[in-house]
Amino acid sequence: MYKFFRPLLFRLQPETIHHLTVRTLRILHFVPFARAILRAVYVRRSPVLEREVLGLKFPNPVGMAAGFDKDAEVYDMLGALGFGFVEIGTVTPKPQNGNPKPRCFRLPADQAIINRMGFNNRGVQNAVRNLRHRKPGLIVGGNIGKNTLTPNEQAPCDYLKAFRALYDYVDYFVVNISCPNVACLTALQSKASTVAILEPLKEFRQGQSDYRPILLKISPDLTFEQVDQMIEVVEECKIDGIVATNTTTSREGLKSDPTRVMEIGKGGLSGGPLTRRSCEMVRYIHEKTEGRLPIIGVGGVMSVGDAEAMLEAGASLVQVYSGLIYEGPGFMKRICKRLMEK
Repeated sequence: MYKFFRPLLFRLQPETIHHLTVRTLRILHFVPFARAILRAVYVRRSPVLEREVLGLKFPNPVGMAAGFDKDAEVYDMLGALGFGFVEIGTVTPKPQNGNPKPRCFRLPADQAIINRMGFNNRGVQNAVRNLRHRKPGLIVGGNIGKNTLTPNEQAPCDYLKAFRALYDYVDYFVVNISCPNVACLTALQSKASTVAILEPLKEFRQGQSDYRPILLKISPDLTFEQVDQMIEVVEECKIDGIVATNTTTSREGLKSDPTRVMEIGKGGLSGGPLTRRSCEMVRYIHEKTEGRLPIIGVGGVMSVGDAEAMLEAGASLVQVYSGLIYEGPGFMKRICKRLMEK
């Protein structure tokens, strides 16, 4: 059914569709029985699907990646669509508009998206207000970043501000230092810079009564030598896991019209072209750490088979975003159904 309507939806700008979708989910939140109906249609429950990861019990291993529910507005409705967990954000300490529009583009020939959103969000305090009364049952992660105008040398302060504000309202954290759409952000993926960001978070966590896992989100554009450095940081800082991967700046191997790709310009590429690289990185990290390190696999999960391959490569959990755009709201249900059959 979704694929019948998709050509009509794709006539609208991607960001317009996104806002309409979020608005619709917000309205449905207040409609009697709407959430229950969605859950009856889309949610699959089985002990086979459950995962114990990061000290948390996930009802299924398929999550909503960061970037969709930036301001923690519709996480509960996403849970009703079959997601086992939802990652909100990227959230920054102060509100910011992000990069100039247009800043999100589809490449249907590649089942891909190029975006240069630039951490547009209403700030961490707004997210806190939206999370303050959340009901138990759905695992929510907080993806945190720095404000664009914050110099890199002051980045640790921004990450700590967001971390402190969200600490009582999310179940785990993802430190985003790898988004290519914020100027100079990826420079924070050096070992020294990453340690400088993670250590204050860990120190703050030590003084809290509840433990919140911390994961590091890395770029698919890192070399394996650089991945080794990130693994060293994670193990030396004793944080809890890795999210692999973010979007890529590469345009290699695209089927789309090269002129169109050049017209779009800068931005992080997600979707089908990222499938192989993300899976390679998950497999590499899993083998390098001998399975000791929890990994959330994300990037290019565009089919049920892609989700299976990511889990078989060593991911503890998987996340989707572009796959939802191209496959529709039944995508998570189909993944869960296949996993139940295995």
